[in-house]
Amino acid sequence: MKVLILGGGTIGRTLAEALKGEMNITIIEKDDSRAKALIEGGFNVVVGDFNYTATLLKAGIDKADLIVITTMDISTIKRATQVIRTNNKEVPIITVIPDEISPEALQKEIEEEIEFEAKFNHALSPRIALSRTIISLIESFAERKNASLLYKKLMELKEKGDSLLIVMHDNPDPDAMASAFALKIIAQTAGFNVKVVYGGEITHHENRAFVNLLGLDLLKVSRGSYEIKRHPFIAIVDCQPNGNVSILEEDDFNRIQILIDHHQILESLKDRISNGAFIDIRPEANSSSAIMVEYLRALNISVDSMLGTALFYGIYTDTKKFSRLSRMELEAVEFLANRINYELLEKIENPDISTEAAEILAKAVLNRRAYKNVLISNVGFITNRDAVPQAADFLLRLEGVSTVLVFGIVDDRIEISARTRDVRVNIGQALKEAFGDIGSAGGHTQMGGARISLGIFKLAKDKNSLLRLVEEAITEKFLEALRIKES
Repeated sequence: MKVLILGGGTIGRTLAEALKGEMNITIIEKDDSRAKALIEGGFNVVVGDFNYTATLLKAGIDKADLIVITTMDISTIKRATQVIRTNNKEVPIITVIPDEISPEALQKEIEEEIEFEAKFNHALSPRIALSRTIISLIESFAERKNASLLYKKLMELKEKGDSLLIVMHDNPDPDAMASAFALKIIAQTAGFNVKVVYGGEITHHENRAFVNLLGLDLLKVSRGSYEIKRHPFIAIVDCQPNGNVSILEEDDFNRIQILIDHHQILESLKDRISNGAFIDIRPEANSSSAIMVEYLRALNISVDSMLGTALFYGIYTDTKKFSRLSRMELEAVEFLANRINYELLEKIENPDISTEAAEILAKAVLNRRAYKNVLISNVGFITNRDAVPQAADFLLRLEGVSTVLVFGIVDDRIEISARTRDVRVNIGQALKEAFGDIGSAGGHTQMGGARISLGIFKLAKDKNSLLRLVEEAITEKFLEALRIKES
């Protein structure tokens, strides 16, 4: 690659020294003494003023692959750009510019003053470039620090025991499972025997395909079981014990040594776990999988196609198909791009749907009730709780619908899922306002869920009465939270 460096001062010489031996470098310098010093330093130098065509032709501008202008004098940059473009319209130009002018303003000045169509590819301000470099270093340091602290914690625990229990929420989604899978790999690297557990069901057809196709070793356990008690240390990933983790008893909390999540930490949890626990909560992230990718990168742990596919899909689902990407997710996706089995990914995203899930979707459509542009649907008594959010996603696609709530009764609780595309509605806040005082509720701006114990509906005489009471209460409280009057 042939590179012309215009100016042999501090910047020009530093660049030439850095690229020497890797590229064909020619420096153009008009100062005789400086040019002589460069020649003695082993550089190929053309002595002359780069604002003249003859000098550029002598340096081989017609064969140049890249030109770097190192002066920060605006008038010189303007003239040099004109001369370069007169002799080579396509060669890329990188120029250093003073801090007080923007690339856009400089280009406009060139075109207005010289009446010439300027075209440089990159213009760098030393101050801005330095700031970006420092910011990048700070971010890199922070990433390495978090990963180092996690690994340090694991090594401290290893001195006391070699068994770690990773707990996901009761009905884990791909983000939770991928994050647990990644933490398991990290802990195994530190020498731990690891078991990943949950307390509910994995019934969503995509989630089941996720587990089966990726061969995830997950164990369903019950509250107070030996499998929980036998591990000296517990890690909580992508959840916090606030109603969506039923398997932990109060005396299990003192064994929680690791907590990683992208949801804001619950105040009630701070007083229940060890002061020395490793806690990494990132509300600015939209997925826990992205946090785990950061750890894996910083710790230089190999990511195979199974783990890469799991983490990629975890980010995909928790960012609503990449519609909500933070910087952390963008960097994680870029890192994972060459570590994905796309054939497996296709099978996970498009698995066969179960008969029960299809029946619940049908019930959601048949039982829907419209309140302006809001739909509320009761799918009755079910066993597949994951079909509830799936039904909510489906109903939101109906014409004229902006907000949806679907609920069903699973065992001794009401499972609720809501979706919206109305920019005026924060569905997580609406659910919290409607059901936070009688159960656990929350979520994001466009999607959320709630869980309510059936205990408050004990007065119902039979199942039909129970369903009617539940539907009336859910409808009234949700519409009230949305400020919609029932008609």
